[in-house]
Amino acid sequence: MAWPSYSADGQAAKEPPIIDPGPAGGPPSDAIVLFDGKDLSKWQGERGAEAKWAVKDGYATVGSGSIMTKDQFGDCQLHVEWAAPAEVKGKDQGRGNSGVYLQGRYEIQVLDSYDNKTYPDGQAGAFYGFSAPLVNASRKPGEWQTYDIIFHTPKVAADGKVQAGSFTVLHNGVLIQDHVPVKGDATTAAKFSGVTPKGPIILQDHGNPVRYRNIWIRPL
Repeated sequence: MAWPSYSADGQAAKEPPIIDPGPAGGPPSDAIVLFDGKDLSKWQGERGAEAKWAVKDGYATVGSGSIMTKDQFGDCQLHVEWAAPAEVKGKDQGRGNSGVYLQGRYEIQVLDSYDNKTYPDGQAGAFYGFSAPLVNASRKPGEWQTYDIIFHTPKVAADGKVQAGSFTVLHNGVLIQDHVPVKGDATTAAKFSGVTPKGPIILQDHGNPVRYRNIWIRPL
């Protein structure tokens, strides 16, 4: 039996490329591995200096300033694993605080939000300052957590108007941001501003020893 060669819109259908999905939680074969637990060779300090976070036992610990990828990315699927400190210190925004910035502009908040009250659009998984997560899916302090982020960058149309991008985010496998608009306004304290096709991924140093591991990205 011959399969139809055209999609519903009448355009010629393309055969999807075959990839190896990899182990559960691991990078698929078409991903760019940004941190494999060995070194920070794909990262640098915000001013271009060497990334000096301590790397030990397969993870990197926040310290000595935020770090950013040497390469820049636009539309993407990003996987990040992180853990707040097991020893609970502080409260509200002072507890296990960090952040993942897409294009150095748009922050998905990292925070120890397990039994820790704070403002809704500042808790773990928030598009910081813009959109609270649908639910709080946080694990206990010290436990590893996952973010799977689908990001589409805002774009400037021919008439000069900004066409909104979007965030879809899963926290520990649970949908917490569902195609939330990204209109081009940068998060407070963002390194960069303005709408651009590509930018770096930034991991924020907010003064807490948050740990990161297994970070990979698929440009879309």
